[in-house]
Amino acid sequence: MTDFCDRAHAAEQEMRRLFPVTPLQRNDHLSVRYGADIWLKREDLSPVRSYKIRGAFNAMRKVLAREPGRALFVCASAGNHAQGVAYVCRHFGVKGVIFMPVTTPQQKIDKTRVFGGDAIEIRMVGDYFDDTLEAAQAYCAEAGGHFLAPFDDADVIEGQASIAVEVLEQMGRAPDMMVLPVGGGGLAAGVTRCLAEKAPATALRYVEPEGGASLKAALVAGHPVSLSRVDSFVDGAAVARIGALPFDALAETPVRDVILAPEDRICITMLDMLNVEGVVLEPAGALSVDALTDLAEEMRGKSVVCVTSGGNFDFERLPEVKERAQRFAGLKKYLILRLPQRPGALRDFLELLGPDDNITRFEYLKKSARNFGSVLIGIETSEAANFAAMFARLDAVGLAYTDITNDETISEFVI
Repeated sequence: MTDFCDRAHAAEQEMRRLFPVTPLQRNDHLSVRYGADIWLKREDLSPVRSYKIRGAFNAMRKVLAREPGRALFVCASAGNHAQGVAYVCRHFGVKGVIFMPVTTPQQKIDKTRVFGGDAIEIRMVGDYFDDTLEAAQAYCAEAGGHFLAPFDDADVIEGQASIAVEVLEQMGRAPDMMVLPVGGGGLAAGVTRCLAEKAPATALRYVEPEGGASLKAALVAGHPVSLSRVDSFVDGAAVARIGALPFDALAETPVRDVILAPEDRICITMLDMLNVEGVVLEPAGALSVDALTDLAEEMRGKSVVCVTSGGNFDFERLPEVKERAQRFAGLKKYLILRLPQRPGALRDFLELLGPDDNITRFEYLKKSARNFGSVLIGIETSEAANFAAMFARLDAVGLAYTDITNDETISEFVI
């Protein structure tokens, strides 16, 4: 029987008909920062700016080899999987019907249409992905198509494993460590299985968004479980339940080897990579780089490969990313201030601000009493320590305030 990594190697060779090897680049900036030899496997530089093209290509290739007359493929996706399927449908000259939620950003719809051209049809169905998925599967069964799952598929996992094949060939040796992002688990499962055969000494670390830790939940339970709540910010990896097949490959992973990346910290990593390196990463694409903060001591002096899994970032989201990064770094806060309703009260407050404190938002919410009003104030500063000094000055003059920066419930409705 052919070994898994040999099959992944065969898939990787077939992919060269579709796109060149994605670069493996040593990153001096990160290497110096962490005292390690850090390399980035740039999946954000694939034709569809994510690794998803690999699994879609391999799955479609193998289906067509088994069923030469197969002419219809169906998928449900709001992002990178849709784009990968569209690109591969055009390559093989088959029809693809791609179901997307009606809430999908227009940018993603347009890119999917460009990649697929006349080979695909896009159907907008459902406010939520579960509704979209149900509609796609029902249509697929009715039309006699083949459903291309984004991660819970053996051929997709095999295709994603081609990343490991390329890394070993590009480095000419096995790295000491690989850091893998986890969403549904297809990439992590494929690379894990391949390295277990070809480079068992390579340490593997897995990183998933704090608000979508489906792998960790499954490892703790001993089987895949559905998260009751998922933070959708890291949309490329915010999966409520890890795939059954990927979990089979990851079931022996120690829980300590799974890193949870806070969504707001990921924003700092995205901005750092953009501003310092000129590398555009989507939130999921920045996961492996973000995890280096947690791995700093463990990886010192070692060779480390991070998979930057995607770069499909909508720059309309940049203000949100900057906002979240500032809040995580302690450089921006929101306060509800109880301000006296008298002439000069605002001027008195402004005099309490430091030289680097800037008001970015000021809004009267309501008059809580005849002589006082509640004011929403957003303040940015240059150093987190400046806020402690500012709060001390507010306390000294008896101004009542509430810091709502990290209060999710209030922030959701007020900020």
